[in-house]
Amino acid sequence: MDSEPGAKTTLDTVPGSQHQSEEDEEGSGNHTEPEPVVLWITSGRHLTSGLFGLNIVLLGAALVAGQAFNPQGLAHQEPQIFMLLLMGFSLVWMLWYLLWARRKPGVILHKDHHAGGITVTVVLMLFAAFSLLLHIIKIGYYFMMKDCQPAVNVFAPFIEVPFLGLQTYLLWAHSKDCIHKHKIITRSGLMVILSADLLLWLNAVTEDSIHLEIEMEKEENENLNNSSDTVKTPESAGLVNQTLCECSADKMCLILRKGYEVLYPFNMEYYLMAGCMLYVMWKNVGRRIAPGAVPHQAQKLTLRIVRQGGILFGPLFGALVLIAGVVVFILYQFWVNHRQQRPMAFLLFYCYHLVVMPIMSLCSLAGMLIQKLERRAKETGHNPTRSLDVTLLVGAGLGKLTLSYFSLVAALAVGPSEYLGRLDLSYSVLCLIELLLQNVFIIEGLHRHPSLAKAKRKVRKDMDKMKEIQGMVLLDRGETSAPPDKPAGDDGTTTWYKTATQEICAFLIFSNIMLWIIPAFGAHPQFENGLGKEFFGFSAWFVLVNLGQPLGVFYRMHSVGALMELLITA
Repeated sequence: MDSEPGAKTTLDTVPGSQHQSEEDEEGSGNHTEPEPVVLWITSGRHLTSGLFGLNIVLLGAALVAGQAFNPQGLAHQEPQIFMLLLMGFSLVWMLWYLLWARRKPGVILHKDHHAGGITVTVVLMLFAAFSLLLHIIKIGYYFMMKDCQPAVNVFAPFIEVPFLGLQTYLLWAHSKDCIHKHKIITRSGLMVILSADLLLWLNAVTEDSIHLEIEMEKEENENLNNSSDTVKTPESAGLVNQTLCECSADKMCLILRKGYEVLYPFNMEYYLMAGCMLYVMWKNVGRRIAPGAVPHQAQKLTLRIVRQGGILFGPLFGALVLIAGVVVFILYQFWVNHRQQRPMAFLLFYCYHLVVMPIMSLCSLAGMLIQKLERRAKETGHNPTRSLDVTLLVGAGLGKLTLSYFSLVAALAVGPSEYLGRLDLSYSVLCLIELLLQNVFIIEGLHRHPSLAKAKRKVRKDMDKMKEIQGMVLLDRGETSAPPDKPAGDDGTTTWYKTATQEICAFLIFSNIMLWIIPAFGAHPQFENGLGKEFFGFSAWFVLVNLGQPLGVFYRMHSVGALMELLITA
């Protein structure tokens, strides 16, 4: 049977297997000619579910944006109600799949061993644990503030907690599944969960932006009041009264609010990561894996790599970067809140990054040179997980690139004559260089075949054995023969390549962890130094930073996962 009208079908084929259309898989029993092997089928049903999810996301984004820019216009909390409905439908689908659908024979014929790696799963579990703790704090906080909070905000955590827990279990246990039955329902269900994750992330970003905006405007208003004896205008009085729901003198309320602010970034990162894993599951619906495709061995990060692999300098210097970064972060958080010590906080922050990022850039450049010298072959064939990794690295990196370019323009326009302008200008340039070099190093490494060096060594050893046998035969016959020469580039060179690559990856892992921690826990000097706000204006700069900063945080976290994979497969 032909595919649906207007549907686009893409076939990746290799010889030696059987082609079976999507309608045949649903149970028609008619098989087509066994000429090509179908490893991947993208039919109209992928397109239909994709368009379905796109419309959900666009409608939800319009509601979230409407609430952010005109909260009085959506007086009935329509965005929260819409996201609650999405989470409810998602819970129904997950229960249907986990309790009934997956137990049927023939539902899961293949596993995508590239999806849901151990590193990604562990990080997801960590984010899920912090997110669950955040929602428990939200329940307590909203209950204490129930008199000035909408009822939907008080009720929302009771739906979001089971949604988050069940989704985490689904991704932990079934992220590798290639589902071959009930595909229309499966694709639509996965797309609803993915849309819910994206909208929850977008809502978290805008809600965090509103909180920061209120705090900064209050601070500006206080500065104006302290610097002049002018009478308060109605506009300034209304600005102060925007925070209608503040904690009273209750100490428990203040503790809950502080925990809410600290754990907020983990929830945003969780929804981004879960959305990426759900996208891979959606792409794997109906996918057929080649019979010879087996998972790479030794895909576990253990201390044996460090102990037996001779890795020392990368973890050592990386740990020093991590420890120094923690000290800088703590001092920055203390000093930036005091007017007299704020310049010292900015100086400390920028100096730390101006030392670490050039070293990271040199490490990435050295890793690229090693990749050129080693000359491994690239993996061929379509791999949705690998394609998603590259897309996420480039896409998330665009957030940091955009913010760096805008900061660079602001620093040049305001004037690099002041020390703060020079520091911000240098920081922006180094961010651009480090991010571009690291992206090239990681993406090139992800596409290299991990077992090629072993295959080459095996061929060389076999050739050496044959030469030795030939020499022994000649000696038995009384003929003379020179001993076989050891081929160039044998195990010594290969071991050097491997050790150097692992040292570089280990150092970059620690450095990226620290560069993730600093902005994730609320260190935002580009908010507080005033250069971008002075040049672009308050509202425009706030939009730029709050779109670019979460993507930059996600980029660092995703880089850690990719670098761990390079460390293991070096």
